[in-house]
Amino acid sequence: MAKAYLVGAGPGDPGLITVKGQRLLAVADVVIYDYLASPELLDVCRADAERIYVGKKGGDHTLPQEEINALIVAKVREGKNVVRLKGGDPYIFGRGAEEAEELLAAGLEFEVVPGVTSAVAGPAYAGIPLTHRKYASSVAFITGHEDPTKPETAHNWQALATGTSTLCFFMGVKNLPEITAKLLGHGMRPDTPAALIRWGTTPRHRSWVATVADIADLAQREGVQAPAMLVVGEVVRLRDTLNWFERQPLFGKGVVITRAREQASDLKEALARHGAFCHEFPTIAITPCWQTPQTEAAVSQLKSYGWVVFTSANGVRYFWEALAASGKDSRALSGCQVAAIGPATAQALRHRGITPDFVPHRFVAEVVLQGLVERGAGQESVLIPRARVARDVLPEGLARAGARVEVLPMYETRLAESDGKATVELLRQGMLHYVTFTSSSTVEHFFALIPPDTLRPFVDQGLRLACIGPVTAATLGRFGFAAHVEPQEYTIPALVQALVEDAR
Repeated sequence: MAKAYLVGAGPGDPGLITVKGQRLLAVADVVIYDYLASPELLDVCRADAERIYVGKKGGDHTLPQEEINALIVAKVREGKNVVRLKGGDPYIFGRGAEEAEELLAAGLEFEVVPGVTSAVAGPAYAGIPLTHRKYASSVAFITGHEDPTKPETAHNWQALATGTSTLCFFMGVKNLPEITAKLLGHGMRPDTPAALIRWGTTPRHRSWVATVADIADLAQREGVQAPAMLVVGEVVRLRDTLNWFERQPLFGKGVVITRAREQASDLKEALARHGAFCHEFPTIAITPCWQTPQTEAAVSQLKSYGWVVFTSANGVRYFWEALAASGKDSRALSGCQVAAIGPATAQALRHRGITPDFVPHRFVAEVVLQGLVERGAGQESVLIPRARVARDVLPEGLARAGARVEVLPMYETRLAESDGKATVELLRQGMLHYVTFTSSSTVEHFFALIPPDTLRPFVDQGLRLACIGPVTAATLGRFGFAAHVEPQEYTIPALVQALVEDAR
């Protein structure tokens, strides 16, 4: 039966959604989502799922709450399973209970999937535990969104100012002067520590610490805007000691990832572990092109080749698709020696039960050529499954050494259907600090989407360009730019480490 699921998206870090919430997102017919729910969570949804944005920020409501309630009811009545994705937790100042009541009144089923509330997660990422045996044994969650002009308040300011160890005010920036004045006026010590946490747990996370007497002035001076959480209490003293998130080497750094979308995850995850804000801007798309008579003939005659040389993990992937299409598997390579350029390519082979006979110590064609020739490949037939367009240094060098070389196109890279406007806008906002290039194709296609003259002013203002190796850097040079970051080893882990060292 159709049902509504009120799912807490967590505080902003997409990794903090619950396993159950993520599972429901993956199967939902309709997803109705908020402003504070991470956009990355929508990537989990089915491709055919209906996505409806109903976000609210700063008084700008896409839909009033009554219309949101009606929308949820209407979609469930259509026989669809609906995920109502709400920032934080549905029942902590999320109006989830009102939505549940509307569903009950309509005779419809619902479930609640709790989420991590920003009141817990934001301070935790800022190094502020809400409780501590030495400092705090109670916590209060309070809305800071009350209208200061109304005649009565729902808060017992006397109890809050003197009776609770830690106070967490949601949506309190706009009314911060009134909140702190109320606390001070009802007996709170002026030197009580206070913190503001903006965009907690996200790449835009920032925190500030002052006293309750000074925090409003600090917020005005620093231009702190919503969404932000106010935390008041002695536990704030631990912020400088326990602040792990803001000490990450790439914290606050925006990094553009230009790899194909299906290849971006390993680089993105590695950068995020160091605190980076990753912006995916896929400049290339990878499509197979192995379904040809040439591939069919090569696969059927594998035992005639002395060496099979793989130059990328994509080459491995599509070669195995070709094997499977011919009813073969890894055993078809039993009579061949196998070479892999780079650890990622070698790992892709190992996942398929093949241990490479040769992995060069440096991952460029010239070094591979020397190693293959030293191992006798110059007297063999050599098959190179690779991209349709690639450098010919390796096949030409092997041919000069006496090898019979066959290049087997397995896939091709083409310009991705990406729009550079979002990337340029983030550059204008000062949110991006690095652009990473992992192949010559990513460079060429990047500038097909964002012209060099558009990028140049940002580079002049400090944007840094990172290339995985000298071939990619040389391609970047053709467009009039020099690589600021280039690792000694031409791998993704080495590129990440080079970015970390550059940021430090």
